[in-house]
Amino acid sequence: MPTLNRVQIIGRLGQDPDARYTPTGKQVVKFSVAVSNRWKKDGDVKEYTEWVNIEAWGRLAEVCNEYLRKGSLVFIEGRLKTDKYVDDTNTTRYFTKVVIQQMQMLDKREDANMIEEMPAEYEAE
Repeated sequence: MPTLNRVQIIGRLGQDPDARYTPTGKQVVKFSVAVSNRWKKDGDVKEYTEWVNIEAWGRLAEVCNEYLRKGSLVFIEGRLKTDKYVDDTNTTRYFTKVVIQQMQMLDKREDANMIEEMPAEYEAE
């Protein structure tokens, strides 16, 4: 039976992207995106925010690092990936993230000159 691992979110960056390089020189960028859900209960508007960890590689990482900032509104499509590590107390911890396969910037472009320089949508290689 076929399976599917695909996530689509729209949200705002919680911090500027954190760029690093692998020993082979490939860029990786990490950041988090806030995705909010609102509903009414007993006449009051309630809101819950989920923080999603994001990771981008290669050219897509370069684009994220160059154009995205804290507060940027983005559409992200990717796949879930869970990593594990051992913390200081020797306990195994798990960390789930979305590895980007496609990203689209949704902020309004205020500077007309940037429209020529900044394509709105990028896909992983």
